[in-house]
Amino acid sequence: MRGASGGADSFSRLVSGVIGSKPDRVWPDEGVNIMKIKLFAIAALGAFATACASTPEPVEEPIPAPQPEPVYEPAAPTGPAEGSIEHFVETAGDRVFFGYDRHDLSAEARAVLRDQAAWLMTYGDTRITIAGHCDERGTREYNLALGARRANAARDYLVSQGVDPSRITTTSFGKERPTCRESNEQCWAVNRNSTTTITSGYTN
Repeated sequence: MRGASGGADSFSRLVSGVIGSKPDRVWPDEGVNIMKIKLFAIAALGAFATACASTPEPVEEPIPAPQPEPVYEPAAPTGPAEGSIEHFVETAGDRVFFGYDRHDLSAEARAVLRDQAAWLMTYGDTRITIAGHCDERGTREYNLALGARRANAARDYLVSQGVDPSRITTTSFGKERPTCRESNEQCWAVNRNSTTTITSGYTN
């Protein structure tokens, strides 16, 4: 503000000179005019001084601190581990169902077995057991034989889809291990199945 202060001093001296000067000869009208000039000079000096006094000093803006980069954590895996028994059940399905006193494969059963074969081909170290099951009707001996035919039907289809037969064993439980224990058609339909169980080579 040294330049502004110097300008104010110069302007003040100029106005003081105007105010303090005495003309050699003053006519009546000239006296009035001189008084007006002096008053204007005083007002201008005051305004100039106020303007100089009210001019703020420049303020430097603070430099903002750099923001830390966001850290993204990878999402935790969800669902069963790939290659596990749970993964097999969830992605392929572990059983197919049969009609009453039948061991032929329905379209739905073949679709499930294709998914099983694809999973088994992906995880080539796994081995499986296919167990045949029946509902409670019929003799024990008859149902054991029927369960075996159901297990073999599932095994043969998996082999036709490229699964090595040495990786598959079959067994039959007949009507000895029912999933549902009520005596009605809904339960009997559930119990007529072949169930595929992963026995080795899976991921824990």
